[in-house]
Amino acid sequence: MQPVARFLLAPLALLALAACAPAPIYQPAAGTVAAAPFEVARSPERFAGQPVIWGGRIVQVKNLADHSEVELLAYPLDSSQRPKANDSGNGRFIAVMSGYVEPLDYPPGAMMTVNGRLDGSRAGKVGQADYVFPLVGVAQSHVWTAAEMNKGRNNVNFGVGVGVGIR
Repeated sequence: MQPVARFLLAPLALLALAACAPAPIYQPAAGTVAAAPFEVARSPERFAGQPVIWGGRIVQVKNLADHSEVELLAYPLDSSQRPKANDSGNGRFIAVMSGYVEPLDYPPGAMMTVNGRLDGSRAGKVGQADYVFPLVGVAQSHVWTAAEMNKGRNNVNFGVGVGVGIR
């Protein structure tokens, strides 16, 4: 193979791998908050009513008389708006959803992304520690399956040496 052809082939291969990643599931509205939940918790009044697209790992679900609350440990989102659980947490928030949600559809440990508006905050506890939870009035939500979380991620690894991989 010609050296020039190899030089052109590498960027094309990278583009082909990137093209496999799914598109974002929600379109950010004008003024979508870029701050992480822990930052919003410091001054929630500053962000009141603003749109957010946040995601994370489900901690618990509480069904109340007229709505449900899903507590999440927030993570940064990737380009497809999937939570990056291998990153450090960005605080916690509560996704407020109208009506009843089936807890089996929102199991603890599952990854979830929500699209909605900041609707104040609530003092609570994480264990014995006091905590301020930003509240997100959810317009749309998505619980990610394991297959969706892995979609578009290649299983190609580059390295030097000998190794054994078991999955």
